[in-house]
Amino acid sequence: MSRIGKIPVTIPAGVTVNVQPALVEVSGPKGKLSQHYTSNVVVEVKDGAVLVSPVDGSKAANASQGLYRNLIYNMVVGVTDGFSKTLIINGVGFRAEVNGDKLVMNLGYSTDFIAIIPEGLTVVADGQSKITVSGIDKQAVGEFSAQLRKLRKPEPYKGKGIRYETETIRRKVGKSGVK
Repeated sequence: MSRIGKIPVTIPAGVTVNVQPALVEVSGPKGKLSQHYTSNVVVEVKDGAVLVSPVDGSKAANASQGLYRNLIYNMVVGVTDGFSKTLIINGVGFRAEVNGDKLVMNLGYSTDFIAIIPEGLTVVADGQSKITVSGIDKQAVGEFSAQLRKLRKPEPYKGKGIRYETETIRRKVGKSGVK
């Protein structure tokens, strides 16, 4: 059995969890999220907590138990606190700004990159070199942040590019100049 899957997800005050066949809906102060689940697990609400248990002892059912328990936990955290990722833009002339529902970035190419901000996400450009992506859906925040980072990955020689705030770039030594 999954050790993570056995842990019940406590429901904080102000959050409601509605379990239907093959669907879990979580609503809270920041919004509402829903998640479909397979028939390998049984989801039930007992004593102010959500319990996920496998249908049988198969490997797929045990894996699904841990997966859906964490997905439900992320939904509960998302509707109460939300998620955010911070990206740092490093490079001469590199900058980002938010214009309405678009993020315009100059990353050293001949044209600017224009990224349309997905619905449900909030993007804030703090200064010109810091971008904060926040929202209630952890998967959407992570996916949009990864797409932005992919536009100009950080390179190891000068450190130019887009990196996460918590990410450390291993720097390499350039050419020595000796012939």
